[in-house]
Amino acid sequence: MSYRLGVIMDSIDSIYPAKDSTLAMLLEAQARGYELHYMQQHDISVREGISYCASQKLSVTDGNKDWFQLGASQTQPLHELDLVLMRKDPPFDMEYVYTTYALELAENNGCLIINKPQSLRDVNEKMFISWFPQCCATTLICRNRQQLRNFIDEQKNVVVKPLDGMGGESVFRTAIDDPNKSVIIDTITQNGVRSVMAQRYIPEISAGDKRILIVDGEPIPYALARIPAAGESRGNLAAGGTGKGVELSERDRWICQQVGPELKKRGLVFVGLDVIGDYLTEVNVTSPTCIRQLDHIYDINISATLFDAIERKLA
Repeated sequence: MSYRLGVIMDSIDSIYPAKDSTLAMLLEAQARGYELHYMQQHDISVREGISYCASQKLSVTDGNKDWFQLGASQTQPLHELDLVLMRKDPPFDMEYVYTTYALELAENNGCLIINKPQSLRDVNEKMFISWFPQCCATTLICRNRQQLRNFIDEQKNVVVKPLDGMGGESVFRTAIDDPNKSVIIDTITQNGVRSVMAQRYIPEISAGDKRILIVDGEPIPYALARIPAAGESRGNLAAGGTGKGVELSERDRWICQQVGPELKKRGLVFVGLDVIGDYLTEVNVTSPTCIRQLDHIYDINISATLFDAIERKLA
């Protein structure tokens, strides 16, 4: 059956096609006969309780040149599409929140939104690990500077990061004897007015920060271990890390068993878990990546698994 699919993303001409997970999804949808509609956040509006989109028909090609073609813009009620993929990258700001409200109106009128708009608002990618303390290293979330100093003294070696960052942005490693400890705390909390996350440093980061992809509550059996560059403690690819495919360990699968049912209950169909060593560190729900790298390494098709799950919901 042919479906009408809308995708909300950043400018499609700015992506890196060989590594872009959204493009992988669109290629799979197109291969299944879907009609593709492209839009950005500024193309969405609400009038008298109805969400509208000024979208363009889209066709895509798997290549590093001329990978897309767009048609003329056409305004229509968003719920006239069968499915919308919300793939806008962070920052998760108020404009992002307003977009989820518009998507929720379309959802109420019968459009399937992946991921569920309410859950995109509710599930902070850093803080949500607190729902699964059995899976995590010792963690403190607060903005109180003295509490953070005490936590660092207690844990000896700590990573601190903002709750709204991405790609390794503003991630600091500090320690009990670090002369810059107070400066780091003052800076990252903006002198005590911004809440942050502090986690006991996990030395297994040297073997990589694993990205595990979850589709409708079930893990893909392989992860991408993002290994930090020399002298770095961040494995993020955006921070210079390199990717290496690994099979899920028994502990990885146990973490997925702990987290997966809650993700499925909340309508979070495509999610990326970040795991360092034996510990869950983040739950990525906005626009998880690494599809193309894992597809290439293991000759699999993660997008096909995703659209099989989506079509079960559309049926």
